[in-house]
Amino acid sequence: MMLFHERGALPVRLGNWAIGVLLAVSVALPLPASAQLVPAQYQPESGQAGKDVVWVPTPQALVDRMLDMAKVTPKDRLIDLGSGDGRTVITAAKRGLTARGIEYNPDMVALARRNAADAEVAERATFEQADLFETDLSTAEVITLFLLPSINEKLRPRILELAPGTRIVSNTFDMGDWPADETSVVGDGCERWCRALLWIVPAKVDGAWRLGEQELRLSQRYQSFSGTLGSATIADAKLDGTKISFTANGVRYTGTVSGDTMKGDSSTGSPWSASRG
Repeated sequence: MMLFHERGALPVRLGNWAIGVLLAVSVALPLPASAQLVPAQYQPESGQAGKDVVWVPTPQALVDRMLDMAKVTPKDRLIDLGSGDGRTVITAAKRGLTARGIEYNPDMVALARRNAADAEVAERATFEQADLFETDLSTAEVITLFLLPSINEKLRPRILELAPGTRIVSNTFDMGDWPADETSVVGDGCERWCRALLWIVPAKVDGAWRLGEQELRLSQRYQSFSGTLGSATIADAKLDGTKISFTANGVRYTGTVSGDTMKGDSSTGSPWSASRG
């Protein structure tokens, strides 16, 4: 290697040890900003392939509607299955919820964490790289998802075993023959993927109960049920999570189910209770 001295431009020959010193110094010195290589941040593309579904972002207007339908409060814990760029989890965290995203793509997880940090909600909005079929859902009061109908149906048996009253909200797709408790379509600000569906996990009431001196026999299908109280057929029967209501012999019964007991008030003004068995 040959350098030129400033005065007279005389050539100066350097030994190998000097060359090594100069190279070390040149590596240590910072490059000009224009010459620094900055790795591009991961940018997902709508429609890109994933483990079980392609990724399509949920419109923000629908995210807001889904959370409204679930009537979320800061006391709720939310799990978003297939959380993508994190927008549902982050929106929930901005409302004060503790929210957790489950996402199989590690690049998406890293992106969602950056987005949560940028939104200053990283303490309440967390993300895990995990398989949604292996995730414990029992810690959530609210579960949101944007998955294919076939995956929703595969998850359905596990969802129905969650605590009664757990709210499930889906972008666009249903749960097979389990009818939604509520459906809503967003108009303004939403062009595609604009339908939200809500289910409330119902209490289990199927079987024989004893209400006073009479047998209450119920046959349940999801949030609907039919049956008899004594010899009378019950009517106007409905389950809303743990809330139960029905009419028999002209009397309206409303109450709450808790495991193997239910109790409440009747239209006659008298309280009532029933136990299973």
